[in-house]
Amino acid sequence: MIAYIDGTLTYKDASYAIIDVQGVGYEIRISLQTYGALKEGEKCRLQTYLHVKEDAHTLYGFMDRAEKKVFLDLISVSGIGPNTALVMLSSASASGIQEAIASEDTRMIQSIKGIGTKTAQRVILELRDKIKKDLYLTPSVPSLPVTSNNTLRSEALSALTTLGIPRNVAEKSIESVLKREGNQITLEQLIRLALKAG
Repeated sequence: MIAYIDGTLTYKDASYAIIDVQGVGYEIRISLQTYGALKEGEKCRLQTYLHVKEDAHTLYGFMDRAEKKVFLDLISVSGIGPNTALVMLSSASASGIQEAIASEDTRMIQSIKGIGTKTAQRVILELRDKIKKDLYLTPSVPSLPVTSNNTLRSEALSALTTLGIPRNVAEKSIESVLKREGNQITLEQLIRLALKAG
């Protein structure tokens, strides 16, 4: 198991980051929370989780242990895989997800794209007591403004498709959010709202 990666951030996208560790670039899947906290060219340390399948070894990275803990709690639930857990952490903060589980707010969890009623109920049933025991709040991460509207659309589309949203659905969600919110929205806000859109 790889517990963390410590190096220089050489590239970041809304869905993954590349960290250089002594000449080796590690591609790490990240949530919007982590994306917002990373600064290109700077040293950083990401807490990591290595997911091994027959056809792939995928690293998932988190800015802090609190986010990693929520991720690990979520993937312990039957029917929630690493990609779904990452979508959940990109749609809401780690503390927001914990509060929703602790307060049994099925509607909030269901508002996340790809989470149906049964899955939301299962998440609450399986994690409620555990979360109540160690509920804590993580500080919110400031959003980073994005300048170009075309860049905004393409980066958001890339992130959503990487998270497993079909391209045509992602495009409609992005358009709908941009019409409603305007072009002054940040990439992080756009992706988060698109994940919650219809």
